[in-house]
Amino acid sequence: MNRRDFITLFGVGGIASSLPLALAACSPEKSTTTTSKDWQNIGKVAELDKTGQLLNENSPVGSVLVVGTSKAKNLVAVNPTCTHQGCKVNWKATENKFLCPCHKSAFAADGKVLAGPATDPLATYAIKIEGDGVLVKAV
Repeated sequence: MNRRDFITLFGVGGIASSLPLALAACSPEKSTTTTSKDWQNIGKVAELDKTGQLLNENSPVGSVLVVGTSKAKNLVAVNPTCTHQGCKVNWKATENKFLCPCHKSAFAADGKVLAGPATDPLATYAIKIEGDGVLVKAV
């Protein structure tokens, strides 16, 4: 074997042995951040119990409106954005429904449309109380 053949083989071998490292460096990194499938803390129980409502417009799962109290078994969590034209709905506890102030769409406590012009229901979230936190999860 002459010097040229040796250097060629050595160079090809070096490239081949470093290929797995190059591929690993180029592959996408697995994310360690929380996804929307996980429970997200959107506020404190004390705040919910004080007013019977808890609004967090900037939660990791999106805008969330929780109605009820921590002692109630019927807590409700919805995205308060009206599906008609994007206005924020208000909870009317005496009527047990969400009402849109812009075009008068009405939604049941479970987010279903009661009266139009909206035709799609409000997005809902699973909800639980854990310690002093109110947690929701996209469903």
